[in-house]
Amino acid sequence: MRRIQYHRYGGPDTMRLEGFVLSSPQEGQVAVSVAAAAVNPIDWKVRRGELKMMTGRSFPRAMGSDFAGTVTATGPGVTGLNPGDQVYGIAALKPSGAFAEAAIVPASNLALKPAGLSFEQAAALATPAAMAFAGLVDRAHLQSGQRVFVNGATGGVGEAVVQLAHALGATVTGTSGPTSIHRARALGIDRVYDYTAADPADQAELQGAFDVVFDTNGFLPVKTAMRLLNKTGVYLDINATPAKFAHAAFIHRHKIFFCKPDTKTLTAAADRAAAGDIQMSIGETVPLEGAIDLIAGLENGRKINGKGLILAGPNN
Repeated sequence: MRRIQYHRYGGPDTMRLEGFVLSSPQEGQVAVSVAAAAVNPIDWKVRRGELKMMTGRSFPRAMGSDFAGTVTATGPGVTGLNPGDQVYGIAALKPSGAFAEAAIVPASNLALKPAGLSFEQAAALATPAAMAFAGLVDRAHLQSGQRVFVNGATGGVGEAVVQLAHALGATVTGTSGPTSIHRARALGIDRVYDYTAADPADQAELQGAFDVVFDTNGFLPVKTAMRLLNKTGVYLDINATPAKFAHAAFIHRHKIFFCKPDTKTLTAAADRAAAGDIQMSIGETVPLEGAIDLIAGLENGRKINGKGLILAGPNN
């Protein structure tokens, strides 16, 4: 088997396409033949060592989180999944391993892929949809008729948040970069603001206007987010820093959270996608041999107007 891996923490130059031996699935694990994998910022953050307190110092380390493929074997204690099932999900943070021809993944991080979704569509859905559900449904308890402000509305998570908010009956205002405003409008956002031009909280009509402020790219200043909220609103933040943790400890409407995949959430997201409520944009697709160049480009700021996908295995 082949996969993208690295032998020390560091920049894009540490990535290698190398052979490895796939282990047998252990208790609660599933072996999957990977058809497609999607690139997310967390993938290079892990490789840089930004999360090494959680991932440790054992090398070589595999890369990749979001994927879709076909179950080839199940470990002891796994129920509800069988060889031949088409699945999608998120590899565990510490071992990672989705940028590969095959991977070992906790069964609890998987859901069945609806027949109406391609492997590519399912792989692109995983983290963005899980984050959208975790924020809007589990933490903000979004209700029909409420107003949502999405910072970074055309990024992967932002795109999923906008669509899920609409499906739940909310109205959406958001920000994007100047070259993506047309994409934001195509998503049906009521009002779109260029986040490079001005602080949206300086707009009088936006102050105190929102039930939910969802910062999907982690760059919205806390002060701005709080100015946009109404008196009972919730600020959803996916970019944890010590200063933000301190603020959230005293201001409980500021909710910092991480993506914790589970079968229930992934199944709900897949059902929404199958119904057409969430459709992720795919910007570029490459074979496994082209994965390093794609990852490095995205890491260095290249824009592709959608998810970057890696086609890894024989399912395609």
